Amino acid sequence: MSRIEVFDRNRPLLFSISYRMLGSVMEAEDVVQEAFLRWQQAGEVRSPSAYLSTVVTRLCIDRLRSARARREQYVGPWLPEPLLEDQELEHSADLDDSLSMAFLVLLESLSPVERAVFLLREVFDYDYPEIASLVGKSEANCRQIARRARQSVAARRPRFESSPEQEERLLDGFLRASLSGDMEALLALLSEDVTLYSDGGGKTRAALRPIHGADRVARFLSGILGKIPPDFSVRQTRVNGRPGLVGYYRDGSPQSVVTIEVAEGNIGAIRLVVNPEKLENVPPLRRAEGEEGS
Repeated sequence: MSRIEVFDRNRPLLFSISYRMLGSVMEAEDVVQEAFLRWQQAGEVRSPSAYLSTVVTRLCIDRLRSARARREQYVGPWLPEPLLEDQELEHSADLDDSLSMAFLVLLESLSPVERAVFLLREVFDYDYPEIASLVGKSEANCRQIARRARQSVAARRPRFESSPEQEERLLDGFLRASLSGDMEALLALLSEDVTLYSDGGGKTRAALRPIHGADRVARFLSGILGKIPPDFSVRQTRVNGRPGLVGYYRDGSPQSVVTIEVAEGNIGAIRLVVNPEKLENVPPLRRAEGEEGS
């Protein structure tokens, strides 16, 4: 098997690690490309998978460390760059929860090394000796790091679990109520303490702070919907492994990506990505429709 074939065999895993570490499709692809260049220059490698996983993990840790200052200066709420079904590389269905917007936002509370150890252990099921080698720490230290990370994530994790079917039902109702302007129907779908996060990154109009409460969220959405042109299109698809919506301009370019989080049978959180830089990898409507029809 050639070096390129070996790398291509490992590429889905490398992207999966990188994207969950960084929350960015573009940065994850950059890391995978850098790993490929290093792989091409490496000498004899006993375990290609271990070598490549180590390279991408350490590259991601370095990127996260340098990104901390940028995140602190980010304009408004920060959300991950959406990963659409069209773009997803191979991954097991039981990993969908670890792709969700809600989960990736939770990981922002961890340090870069904590994030790496947590993901490698809890999501990718690496054993501790492997993790220790990947992150350059002792096995005992990695166990301590993993325990702290689990406690941190558990403390912030939503108390309620939902099924994809429940999310699809609520998202469908949300879409119909929004497009029809039926605010009563919309309010009936929202939990009283719903929160809306709008990520514009200072590149386009968006709420600079999270919006709390059903009435305030409904009024905010009503203001947005009142300005939508009649030729605006919406497509239902999977976003980060969960049901989601993509809004498109008349020319088919993406304008927004929406995901929801369910709490006790209602919508407990809405995440709206409108930062155009984070939508650059979202397929345009014509291509998306062509893929669905093929």
